Amino acid sequence: MTLRPLADAAIAALIAAVLGAPLIGFHLIDQAGGEGLDTRWPILGLGVGSVFFGRLIRSMGKVPNMGPLARHLRPAGRVLPWALIAFAVILPALPFAGRGVLDAAIMILTYVMLGWGLNIVTGLAGLLDLGYVAFFAIGAYVTAILGVDFGLSFWACLPLAALAAAAAGIVLGFPVLRLRGDYFAIVTMGFGEIIRIAANNWRSLTNGSQGISGVPRPSFFGLADFTASPAPGHTAFNTLFGIPYATTQRIVFLYYVILVLALAVNLFSLRIRRLPIGRAWEALREDEVAAQALGIDRRRVKLAAFAIAAAWGGIAGAFFATRQGFVSPESFGFQESVIVTAIVVLGGLGSQLGIVLATLVLIGLPELFREFSDYRMLAFGLCMMLIMRFRPQGLIAHRRPSVVLE
Repeated sequence: MTLRPLADAAIAALIAAVLGAPLIGFHLIDQAGGEGLDTRWPILGLGVGSVFFGRLIRSMGKVPNMGPLARHLRPAGRVLPWALIAFAVILPALPFAGRGVLDAAIMILTYVMLGWGLNIVTGLAGLLDLGYVAFFAIGAYVTAILGVDFGLSFWACLPLAALAAAAAGIVLGFPVLRLRGDYFAIVTMGFGEIIRIAANNWRSLTNGSQGISGVPRPSFFGLADFTASPAPGHTAFNTLFGIPYATTQRIVFLYYVILVLALAVNLFSLRIRRLPIGRAWEALREDEVAAQALGIDRRRVKLAAFAIAAAWGGIAGAFFATRQGFVSPESFGFQESVIVTAIVVLGGLGSQLGIVLATLVLIGLPELFREFSDYRMLAFGLCMMLIMRFRPQGLIAHRRPSVVLE
């Protein structure tokens, strides 16, 4: 056995130790006599050890890029989606599923839904949309305005938010779908900023930077409210089912609502990509000139992708508004579009499962580091760097056609 892999791993570990010592190994703390220096050598050692063994395994050639191992992983790839769905369904019943875990799971599922919605435009149609957060914001503000000013329930606002976002997608699509590449991305990014600035300055409608508070919480399909003391003429959820009242009942219900919505987006995407419109999206993604030569109306096809993806973004925004109970422009900045786009790209363009895995890595892991507030964004950046280093085509990189002729 040659010593070259050990030498490469040792050098990589040494570099990680030198770079990580000032960032992770030392930490300033407040003491009675002033500031002191605290050390976190176990965390640094864990990171350096991971770099060492990861580099060692890669140098020894035990991590093939996707060679013969891929054939053995395909059966596991078919089982993994169903295993994730089963785990998501039983999550609230697990012993460790407290309020914090459910809140994190709701946020992860929200980003999964946004990623699946954007995947229609970016992954299937091949359009780099950097302003997808605009439709998310439109759905949230439509729900907040109709709920607060007109007294509509969440269930009544949900389809209206989808229609408003789809209409905005069509309005945006008509002037910009003739653009390609970087110009298209720049214009969509500008559209996202226009919506955020309008929400910040249109005080008579959106209350400006102060936002809209008091967004109605969702009821149990209009049959019961999640409260211990319902309003006259209303029924409490625990009374309807004859169970003791618990503050987590509303959170569990919200979790299942976003889970069903996300699975609906997934099922819709899997079905529509096999229809003629879905195959037209994939044709445009692979070669727009050839698709147009075959008679595909690229403007109409792209417009359909924009409207459908925008509708799903509006539904996610409606859920976000009722979940938070408060909507403000700060929640819909350009950073949110970047995160959703990163999830789609790093997960693998066109891959539904890849988006789930990328969301768990980019959103779930930083949530685990929330207690280490100084290193939370460091963990986010590290996750992105590792994915781009070892899986530059995405976590699930293959893009097979939706319809294969035997």
